[in-house]
Amino acid sequence: MPAYFVFMRDETTNPAELKTYGEKVRPTFKGHEAKILAAYGKQEAVEGPAPEGVVVIEFPTMEAAKAWYDSPAYKEVRDHRFKGAKYRAVLVQGL
Repeated sequence: MPAYFVFMRDETTNPAELKTYGEKVRPTFKGHEAKILAAYGKQEAVEGPAPEGVVVIEFPTMEAAKAWYDSPAYKEVRDHRFKGAKYRAVLVQGL
């Protein structure tokens, strides 16, 4: 069953760190079956406050998504995201 990581950036706190994250994140997908479905495109909040941006990434399974998120390559890069902005992240299983 597919799984989706949904990242919602609520507030940028350090633009330099966020820029570093943006420059380094793509290579972390190498060797992982992932498809970026949305990344900071136009959005419309229909319930609740709008985040600054949203990213949706599709993986073939929950396990595959967790393997990417917990990979050494992504762990090294995600610290820049943690330092650069306040995010919410959800991993949800598809149908």
